[in-house]
Amino acid sequence: MRALPDDVAPYKRTPEFTQDTVPAGLVGEHRTKPGVWGKIVVLEGRLRYHILEPAPETVELDPTRHGVVEPEMAHRVEPVGDVRFYVEFHRAADV
Repeated sequence: MRALPDDVAPYKRTPEFTQDTVPAGLVGEHRTKPGVWGKIVVLEGRLRYHILEPAPETVELDPTRHGVVEPEMAHRVEPVGDVRFYVEFHRAADV
């Protein structure tokens, strides 16, 4: 999993989700738009972040470890018990 580039800035974020309110679109395979990075922030509990390409990788996220979603890369999340999280979207500051 890569880190967020230095030249991107947050521009919007989702509401907070729990294991009961996470949208089906996030647990199924999906992608961000071109040029859009995501930062998955876990506030409580644990969340599995499945990166599906270019090489499959699974990362366990918790309040001490956030996830980074690269533009246009297929991925999905999986709650691990009780969890509370949100996704913050980033793009180049000059966009």
